[in-house]
Amino acid sequence: MADSGDCTTFQCPIQYVLDMLGSKWSIVILKELWSGARRTHELLSALPGISSKTLTIRLRNLEEHGIVERRVYAEVPPRVEYALTAKGKELQPVLNALHQVGEQWLDQEGCVCPVQQVPYVSGGKLSADKLSTGQPAL
Repeated sequence: MADSGDCTTFQCPIQYVLDMLGSKWSIVILKELWSGARRTHELLSALPGISSKTLTIRLRNLEEHGIVERRVYAEVPPRVEYALTAKGKELQPVLNALHQVGEQWLDQEGCVCPVQQVPYVSGGKLSADKLSTGQPAL
């Protein structure tokens, strides 16, 4: 049997991702950015209940981790947009799985989630049926 090493000297990969995405707002921000780049006021409108301060903190945290990029356009007035990076798009299967489990537990259908609209796999597209079965992309 292979030695898994001393767990006290290694960081748990699950905990690492949860530390980055642990807030409820981080997940829904990512969901909103899945459809494309958004400006701050667009995110505030799409996420009722989030304060401007909380949105800014969450966006900065996601940017620090390389999940979201901030694009500043030299215009008057200045325009700032936020978009998912390639690293951020790697979370698509995780978000899709959360959507599927939530839909099952809620015992409802009909919610159209942007995460399910554009399946993403690094280097190409993955069909929705491959995602739902958990099969690797070929």
